[in-house]
Amino acid sequence: MPQLLIATNNAGKLRELQDMLSVLELTVVGLREIGINVDIAETGTTFEANAVIKASEYARLAGIPTLADDSGLVIDHLGGRPGVYSARYAGETATDEERLQKVLVEMKDASERTARFVCVTALADAVGRVVASVSGTCEGIITQRPRGLSGFGYDPIFLPKGFDKTFAEIDSETKNRISHRANAVAKIIPFLRGFFNILT
Repeated sequence: MPQLLIATNNAGKLRELQDMLSVLELTVVGLREIGINVDIAETGTTFEANAVIKASEYARLAGIPTLADDSGLVIDHLGGRPGVYSARYAGETATDEERLQKVLVEMKDASERTARFVCVTALADAVGRVVASVSGTCEGIITQRPRGLSGFGYDPIFLPKGFDKTFAEIDSETKNRISHRANAVAKIIPFLRGFFNILT
């Protein structure tokens, strides 16, 4: 089967994408699996710019088609923060727990707690030309405290609209159906089918 590289070192994100892409006849691999340990600087100021940078640069390094995403939490009360800086909001070496605690401290007196996860996914061919870029969102609110042990990142403080459980409390099958990443992947799958000439 043809190979598709997922441009991430985030084990949780890789697992989610492998699950979502299992409907396609592709061998989906991560950076570590093919021996790439280079960090590409995310210098873009938008999710799309960062997704495109990662897809293009890692495709050139690996010489195989590459799917990259850039995603983050956009909170209305914080003027859109942490946004594109979600992964390093509390500093480059901060843990998931430190990042979400920083958000909760900043949201301490917020009466308006609306937020959304945003994901932009980009596909690059084996020489680094970006052939598709799509976006997905998931609306919700920020909880008062962390809830749940599943997921990763800000999942324990994000309550998706229409649900009474956070992303860290719901099962992975449900999350992979309703999340921002699921939304974006559903849109990129037709491009992947065409790119790899997958008929089923």
